[in-house]
Amino acid sequence: MTHTTKDKTSLNIAVLTVSDTRNDETDSSGNYLVQALQGAGHTLADKSIVKDDVYQMRAVASQWIADNTIHAILVTGGTGFTERDSTPEAFAPLFDKSVDGFGELFRHISYGEIGNSTIQSRALAGLANNTVIFCMPGSTGACKTAWTGIIEDQLDSSHRPCNFAPHITIGKKCESREQ
Repeated sequence: MTHTTKDKTSLNIAVLTVSDTRNDETDSSGNYLVQALQGAGHTLADKSIVKDDVYQMRAVASQWIADNTIHAILVTGGTGFTERDSTPEAFAPLFDKSVDGFGELFRHISYGEIGNSTIQSRALAGLANNTVIFCMPGSTGACKTAWTGIIEDQLDSSHRPCNFAPHITIGKKCESREQ
Protein backbone atom coordinates (compact mmCIF):
# COMPACT_ATOMS: atom_id res chain seq x y z
CA MET A 1 0.00 0.00 0.00
CA THR A 2 1.39 3.41 -0.99
CA HIS A 3 0.65 6.60 0.92
CA THR A 4 1.67 9.95 -0.47
CA THR A 5 3.19 12.91 1.27
CA LYS A 6 4.05 16.37 0.02
CA ASP A 7 7.81 15.87 0.44
CA LYS A 8 8.58 13.25 -2.21
CA THR A 9 12.32 13.14 -2.86
CA SER A 10 13.69 13.06 -6.40
CA LEU A 11 16.67 10.73 -6.53
CA ASN A 12 19.67 10.68 -8.86
CA ILE A 13 19.78 7.23 -10.46
CA ALA A 14 22.37 5.66 -12.77
CA VAL A 15 21.56 2.82 -15.19
CA LEU A 16 24.10 0.18 -16.17
CA THR A 17 23.39 -2.31 -18.95
CA VAL A 18 25.59 -5.39 -18.95
CA SER A 19 25.77 -6.88 -22.44
CA ASP A 20 28.24 -8.09 -25.00
CA THR A 21 25.87 -7.22 -27.85
CA ARG A 22 23.67 -4.22 -27.01
CA ASN A 23 24.32 -0.61 -27.94
CA ASP A 24 22.39 2.62 -27.32
CA GLU A 25 19.87 1.84 -30.06
CA THR A 26 19.24 -1.79 -29.07
CA ASP A 27 19.33 -1.37 -25.29
CA SER A 28 15.58 -1.80 -24.73
CA SER A 29 15.98 -2.78 -21.06
CA GLY A 30 18.24 0.12 -20.13
CA ASN A 31 16.08 2.53 -22.10
CA TYR A 32 12.96 1.21 -20.34
CA LEU A 33 14.58 1.82 -16.94
CA VAL A 34 15.54 5.37 -17.94
CA GLN A 35 11.97 6.13 -19.02
CA ALA A 36 10.53 4.49 -15.88
CA LEU A 37 12.75 6.35 -13.41
CA GLN A 38 12.18 9.68 -15.15
CA GLY A 39 8.44 8.99 -15.29
CA ALA A 40 8.53 8.49 -11.51
CA GLY A 41 10.10 11.94 -11.04
CA HIS A 42 13.71 10.88 -10.59
CA THR A 43 16.77 12.17 -12.45
CA LEU A 44 19.01 10.09 -14.69
CA ALA A 45 22.48 10.66 -13.23
CA ASP A 46 24.34 8.58 -15.82
CA LYS A 47 23.89 5.64 -18.19
CA SER A 48 26.45 3.18 -19.46
CA ILE A 49 26.66 -0.09 -21.36
CA VAL A 50 29.55 -2.42 -20.51
CA LYS A 51 30.61 -5.86 -21.64
CA ASP A 52 29.79 -8.75 -19.33
CA ASP A 53 33.16 -8.46 -17.61
CA VAL A 54 33.54 -8.34 -13.83
CA TYR A 55 36.20 -5.63 -13.88
CA GLN A 56 34.44 -3.35 -16.38
CA MET A 57 31.25 -3.57 -14.30
CA ARG A 58 33.11 -2.85 -11.07
CA ALA A 59 34.99 0.09 -12.61
CA VAL A 60 31.80 1.87 -13.66
CA ALA A 61 29.89 0.93 -10.51
CA SER A 62 32.74 1.99 -8.22
CA GLN A 63 32.79 5.48 -9.77
CA TRP A 64 29.05 5.81 -9.24
CA ILE A 65 29.21 4.39 -5.69
CA ALA A 66 31.94 6.91 -4.80
CA ASP A 67 29.85 9.79 -6.20
CA ASN A 68 27.77 11.07 -3.28
CA THR A 69 25.26 12.64 -5.66
CA ILE A 70 24.19 9.23 -7.06
CA HIS A 71 21.60 7.59 -4.81
CA ALA A 72 20.77 4.41 -6.73
CA ILE A 73 22.11 2.20 -9.50
CA LEU A 74 19.89 0.01 -11.67
CA VAL A 75 21.79 -2.83 -13.36
CA THR A 76 20.24 -4.91 -16.12
CA GLY A 77 21.82 -8.06 -17.53
CA GLY A 78 24.33 -10.72 -16.60
CA THR A 79 22.30 -12.39 -13.83
CA GLY A 80 21.74 -15.75 -15.53
CA PHE A 81 23.84 -18.90 -15.81
CA THR A 82 25.60 -18.62 -19.16
CA GLU A 83 29.36 -18.68 -19.18
CA ARG A 84 29.55 -14.89 -19.53
CA ASP A 85 26.92 -13.99 -16.87
CA SER A 86 28.89 -12.46 -14.00
CA THR A 87 26.86 -9.59 -12.55
CA PRO A 88 26.40 -11.22 -9.11
CA GLU A 89 30.11 -11.99 -8.91
CA ALA A 90 30.94 -8.39 -9.86
CA PHE A 91 28.54 -6.66 -7.49
CA ALA A 92 28.22 -8.82 -4.36
CA PRO A 93 31.77 -7.98 -3.15
CA LEU A 94 30.98 -4.26 -3.47
CA PHE A 95 27.99 -4.40 -1.12
CA ASP A 96 28.32 -3.14 2.45
CA LYS A 97 24.96 -4.81 3.10
CA SER A 98 22.92 -7.22 1.00
CA VAL A 99 19.22 -6.65 0.36
CA ASP A 100 18.31 -10.34 0.28
CA GLY A 101 14.60 -9.63 0.05
CA PHE A 102 14.96 -8.10 -3.43
CA GLY A 103 16.05 -11.32 -5.13
CA GLU A 104 13.56 -13.36 -3.13
CA LEU A 105 10.65 -11.04 -3.95
CA PHE A 106 11.70 -10.68 -7.60
CA ARG A 107 11.67 -14.45 -8.06
CA HIS A 108 8.33 -14.70 -6.24
CA ILE A 109 6.70 -12.13 -8.53
CA SER A 110 8.45 -13.55 -11.59
CA TYR A 111 7.16 -17.06 -10.78
CA GLY A 112 3.65 -15.85 -11.58
CA GLU A 113 4.87 -14.67 -14.98
CA ILE A 114 7.35 -17.33 -16.14
CA GLY A 115 6.84 -20.23 -13.75
CA ASN A 116 9.72 -22.18 -12.33
CA SER A 117 12.15 -20.78 -14.92
CA THR A 118 12.54 -17.93 -12.44
CA ILE A 119 15.05 -20.09 -10.52
CA GLN A 120 17.54 -19.24 -13.25
CA SER A 121 17.54 -15.58 -12.21
CA ARG A 122 20.26 -14.50 -9.84
CA ALA A 123 18.73 -11.05 -9.25
CA LEU A 124 20.30 -9.34 -6.25
CA ALA A 125 20.56 -6.00 -4.50
CA GLY A 126 22.64 -4.29 -1.87
CA LEU A 127 23.84 -1.06 -0.34
CA ALA A 128 27.31 0.36 -0.95
CA ASN A 129 28.39 3.73 0.44
CA ASN A 130 24.74 4.75 0.93
CA THR A 131 23.92 3.84 -2.69
CA VAL A 132 21.26 1.19 -3.28
CA ILE A 133 22.02 -1.13 -6.19
CA PHE A 134 19.42 -3.34 -7.87
CA CYS A 135 20.72 -6.01 -10.29
CA MET A 136 18.06 -7.60 -12.48
CA PRO A 137 17.92 -9.80 -15.57
CA GLY A 138 18.53 -8.28 -18.99
CA SER A 139 15.13 -8.80 -20.56
CA THR A 140 12.84 -5.79 -20.77
CA GLY A 141 10.05 -7.89 -19.26
CA ALA A 142 12.19 -8.70 -16.21
CA CYS A 143 13.08 -5.02 -15.83
CA LYS A 144 9.38 -4.11 -15.92
CA THR A 145 8.65 -6.78 -13.30
CA ALA A 146 11.42 -5.50 -11.03
CA TRP A 147 10.55 -1.82 -11.50
CA THR A 148 6.78 -2.01 -11.16
CA GLY A 149 6.74 -4.78 -8.56
CA ILE A 150 9.51 -3.59 -6.25
CA ILE A 151 11.94 -0.83 -7.20
CA GLU A 152 9.53 1.99 -8.01
CA ASP A 153 7.99 1.87 -4.53
CA GLN A 154 11.29 1.34 -2.76
CA LEU A 155 12.76 4.46 -4.38
CA ASP A 156 9.62 6.50 -3.63
CA SER A 157 10.21 8.54 -0.48
CA SER A 158 6.45 8.70 0.11
CA HIS A 159 5.98 4.90 0.09
CA ARG A 160 4.96 3.56 3.49
CA PRO A 161 5.71 1.97 5.80
CA CYS A 162 9.32 2.03 4.55
CA ASN A 163 11.49 2.74 1.51
CA PHE A 164 15.18 3.20 0.72
CA ALA A 165 15.18 7.00 0.41
CA PRO A 166 16.17 7.63 4.05
CA HIS A 167 19.10 5.22 3.72
CA ILE A 168 20.50 6.80 0.56
CA THR A 169 19.88 10.51 1.06
CA ILE A 170 21.82 12.43 3.67
CA GLY A 171 19.81 14.09 6.39
CA LYS A 172 16.67 11.96 6.08
CA LYS A 173 15.34 9.46 8.62
CA CYS A 174 13.14 6.43 8.14
CA GLU A 175 9.84 7.48 9.70
CA SER A 176 8.80 3.90 10.49
CA ARG A 177 11.84 3.63 12.78
CA GLU A 178 10.85 6.73 14.76
CA GLN A 179 7.59 5.28 16.04
